[in-house]
Amino acid sequence: MNWSHVALNCASVPVTEEFYTRWFGFERANAFVLGNVQIVFIRLGEAYLELFGPADGSPRPPGGPALPSADGPQQRGTARHIAFQTDDVDAVLARMGDAARVTLGPLDFAEYIEGWRSVWLTDPDGVVVEVSQGYKDGAGT
Repeated sequence: MNWSHVALNCASVPVTEEFYTRWFGFERANAFVLGNVQIVFIRLGEAYLELFGPADGSPRPPGGPALPSADGPQQRGTARHIAFQTDDVDAVLARMGDAARVTLGPLDFAEYIEGWRSVWLTDPDGVVVEVSQGYKDGAGT
């Protein structure tokens, strides 16, 4: 198992991407639209941020309760989930057994990147954790 990324909810993906690229040296690693949500991966060395835009393309208002989502809270300014990369999502789920409290998936994203699959589960405190296999940079940049 390897560290993968932290996913951030953004009022504006371009504004957040520019902030991290300009001031911290991140570079775009991937970008695509999943359903109606813009997603951009940026990286600095081996560290990734996954930037999520609002589902309808408009900025989210600040404050208020987090919107429910199986892959983590969607409130602007919050971490959506933490993520780890593995060679085999199914093997991880089998090894975890009942400890894998799955909230979403496993889902196949081969339409975007061949071999990419992810599952989301919660840790004992309710933090959403993504376990993914097959992600590669550059497919949608």
